[in-house]
Amino acid sequence: MSEDVLYDVRERVAYVTLNRPRARNALTFDMYEAIFAIIGRVATDANVAAIVISGAGGKAFAAGTDIAEFRSIKTPDDAIAYERKIDRILGAIETCPKPIIAAIAGACTGGGGAIAACCDLRIATADMRFGFPIARTLGNCLSMGNYARLSAVFGPARTKDLIFTARLMGAEEARSTGFVSEILADDGALMKRAEELATLLGKHAPLTLRATKEALRRLAAKPPNGDDLITMCYLSEDFREGMSAFLEKRPPKWQGR
Repeated sequence: MSEDVLYDVRERVAYVTLNRPRARNALTFDMYEAIFAIIGRVATDANVAAIVISGAGGKAFAAGTDIAEFRSIKTPDDAIAYERKIDRILGAIETCPKPIIAAIAGACTGGGGAIAACCDLRIATADMRFGFPIARTLGNCLSMGNYARLSAVFGPARTKDLIFTARLMGAEEARSTGFVSEILADDGALMKRAEELATLLGKHAPLTLRATKEALRRLAAKPPNGDDLITMCYLSEDFREGMSAFLEKRPPKWQGR
């Protein structure tokens, strides 16, 4: 299991901490797999009643997938396999029978935003910034599953607004949409409240929570196939330019091909 994902159980609450603060908790493939393994373990652990996912350092929940991981995408199969991998991890979070709380401090973007969107409850610090600024940075796209999740939370209009403008949503706007339920002053207050919420959920009827979570998931299940959109973006010259520009800290020069 990756050392960049910490796991601890206290008082029937499982704490999953994304632990790369030096990189704003950007997610490596090993970290994704560690999350998948932890969620699988917790799903059947009778000693765990609820889960809290957070980012170490208090500056970021997770700032997307580590750009270095995208260097391996060279063929249509590579691109589709990447999005299948992400959907597998996100699917594990969505189908986990235990309630999951995302405690979001600072940046929550890209893959981090996708993980947060799959959690059942979300609370945040006042400096939270949420979004998918890929139209400005990398020039890739999301999976159909992620578009469906965002549309279910925000509706098509605000989802387009977020992705087309590449802006980041602040905590107050996120609360107004229902994406986050509470705003806390700082990381310390955030984690204290996350513990309180998880403890509260642990006292409630687990089958009620499980049935509600699964019922709502089924309502949004089975989005249409979008493999053609994934390969169009990930195999494009623009995506290669986006990665190079990001790493070189310069504006990308988009060509639309």
